[in-house]
Parts: sequence; C-alpha cells; structure tokens
Amino acid sequence: GWFRRLLHKTKPSSVETSLNSRRSASSSPSSSSAKNSSSSSGMSLPTGSVPLSPVTVLDISASGSPRWDKSYDVCVCHSEGDLELVEELVSYLEGQPESLRCFLQLRDAAAGGALGTELCDAVQSSHCWVLLITPGFLHDPWCRFQMHQALAEAPMADGRTIPVLRGVDRSQYPKELRNIYYISMALKESSFRQIRDTVLR
Repeated sequence: GWFRRLLHKTKPSSVETSLNSRRSASSSPSSSSAKNSSSSSGMSLPTGSVPLSPVTVLDISASGSPRWDKSYDVCVCHSEGDLELVEELVSYLEGQPESLRCFLQLRDAAAGGALGTELCDAVQSSHCWVLLITPGFLHDPWCRFQMHQALAEAPMADGRTIPVLRGVDRSQYPKELRNIYYISMALKESSFRQIRDTVLR
C-alpha cells in the first residue's frame, strides 16, 4: 500500500486543484442554477475523468521544462546479444507522441571515445535509465559497470532506474537492485507501454 500511495501522491494535488477551481467558479456571482450545476458536477466528478495525461504531455514538451536540461530522456543499458529487442524498444519510445529521446550505445556513442567515458556520459546526460536485465546482461561486465553508474547517480533510485527482466529468474535479480521494483517483460507490447509510462512518470 505505501508504494502505491507513493506512486500516486502527485495525482491528488492535481485533482484537488481541479476541484478547487470548480468550487471557486461555483462561488462566483452568477445565477443560483449555475451554482447548483457547477457544485453538483464538482461533487459527482469521478477521479478518473480528470484529464491528467494531456497536462503531463504539455508540461514535458514546454520549452522551459526541466526535460531539456539533459540530452536524453532515457538511456537503455543492454548486452550486445539483446540489440534487436532494444532497437525495437527504442523505435517504440521515439515513435510516441512525446518523441522520447533515447541513448543507444551503438548509435549514439562518439566514435573514438573511450567505452567507460561514453557509458558514464550516457548515464549523466539522461533523466532515467532502462536496464534490460537478461542472461547476457548478467555476464557482461560493461552492463554491470553502467548499472553501478546509474545507481551512483541516483542511489535510492528516485524512480529513475527502471530494471526490466527478460529470461531471468527472480533469484538472479542483481542484489544491488533489490530495493527497486522491476518490470517483467512477458508480453513485449504491454511491457513497452509500461516502460514508456514509467519513463514519463
């Protein structure tokens, strides 16, 4: 329950703002019928009908948004054996209405740059990090290096580290990430959608 409340703690404020604006509109000097209709609509308004997602999209796309403080929205950390799946994921994220900016090592790393430096720069210049944890990831020292860089950047995760498990048993989940909930990639399409929603949040 505490984790669900933590995830949704920003939503009540926008709902309250919406309801308060409705209440203030209903208390403005107008006809009593307008008062009754606005106050009754405010009382019967279900939480789910408040249009939260368009506001979020507008906020992150605005020129003054903190989104533009970094070069990338998401850095995808993966092993070389998972490149095909990662390219699908990146294509999906970049094709969304928000046009999420993804760092893909083989595509975006500077030619001639040192591998360690490029991986550190990728982590520091991204808002969040998707760790595609597969058997290949667990055996790749550079993947573990990048995972540790992400944890050093945001030690308590802060919602920025997004582990995604595929083909890995829960018992193999890295100990360093045990305090972070992960996404289990069973169905590719729904997992891609879940990753997108998590990045946006």
